[in-house]
Amino acid sequence: MNHLKEKKILLIITGGIAAYKSLELIRLLKSEGAKIKTVLTKNGKEFVTPLSITSLTHNKVYEDLFDAKDEAEMDHISLSRWCDVILVAPATANTISKFSYGNAEDLASTLVLASNKKIILVPAMNVRMWMHQATQENISKLLNYGYLCIGPEIGEMACGEYGEGKMSEPSKIIKFLNNFFSEKKFILNNKLKAIVTSGPTKEYIDPIRYISNDSTGKQGYEIAKSLSEKGVETTLISGPTNLLSPKNIKLIKVQSAEEMYEETKKSLPVDIVVSAAAVGDFKVSQIKKNKIKKQDITKLELEKNKDILKFLSTHNSLRPKLVIGFAAETNNIIKNAEEKIKTKYCDWIIANDVSKSEIGFASDFNEVSIIYKNKNNELISKRKKSEIAEEITKRILENFNS
Repeated sequence: MNHLKEKKILLIITGGIAAYKSLELIRLLKSEGAKIKTVLTKNGKEFVTPLSITSLTHNKVYEDLFDAKDEAEMDHISLSRWCDVILVAPATANTISKFSYGNAEDLASTLVLASNKKIILVPAMNVRMWMHQATQENISKLLNYGYLCIGPEIGEMACGEYGEGKMSEPSKIIKFLNNFFSEKKFILNNKLKAIVTSGPTKEYIDPIRYISNDSTGKQGYEIAKSLSEKGVETTLISGPTNLLSPKNIKLIKVQSAEEMYEETKKSLPVDIVVSAAAVGDFKVSQIKKNKIKKQDITKLELEKNKDILKFLSTHNSLRPKLVIGFAAETNNIIKNAEEKIKTKYCDWIIANDVSKSEIGFASDFNEVSIIYKNKNNELISKRKKSEIAEEITKRILENFNS
């Protein structure tokens, strides 16, 4: 279904070789019935011309922050208020850097800073530029601010190198925008609430020692952000992590499994729970008030923590409509996950292999299998955890829309 008809898209074209794809993107947007206005940066003019853009959009191309002809309009305000969404394609490393530092040195950066609309980036650059720590920190900051990101893809660059950094194809951008507006429309008519648990728990032995695991909370945080961005009222209950607090999300920080259990109970009722936290299975029977001396440590008496996922799945009066658990496994991934969905009585289990460093706890990438209670398993192949979160969110909303 076409959800782009009559939608107002503000397209910012910046100075990368991939800017030529923006012309095809404009053509596809027009064919979908979208209304388009464009901002072309100074560097963008080195790759595409205002005339070529105007011939496709049949609208003026905005270029300068200070334009005597439009001084009264204050383009950076009027344009951002006119549109339904701002699409930056291509988004170069320089553009991403300027946005992340809140620069306002030209029309594009000033417009974005003044905007009250969702901003979607379509990165395109050399693989080394994309993988550079500075770019990764900048994009992470923007994602935390609530920006969305399409790509980049893995492929051959214009420079001849191969890797991640290639701009997503216009057809994929159109598909993303259609999903974005369809989900947004659905949420406006269905006020959904969700809890996402994330991160590890710490089970203290004495004041300085504890039992924990290597979970970083990255996947859970991305799922919480994705749900919130689609309009779901989201509460994130997080164990100790080094991640920035996400915007527009109620964040509750906890330490132990017991604290996570209590805060989850307090946050009910909701429609959706995604139990992405790596909750410790055991805690010590008695936490020592003082540091245990080395010579005094003989054995630890452990007891089981409360099973948060099972509680949510079996608490009939407050059971969420959709309960999703996670299974972080190191072997027999699918078999163990299929067993877990039976014993926890949840609706879905999302299983991933944490023994592989490239998709493990600390990685920015993941690959998951969704084990459904009532239909066949589904694999979501390796991609960024933010993209995994988008795919999971899409399926959650489809579940409520079916």
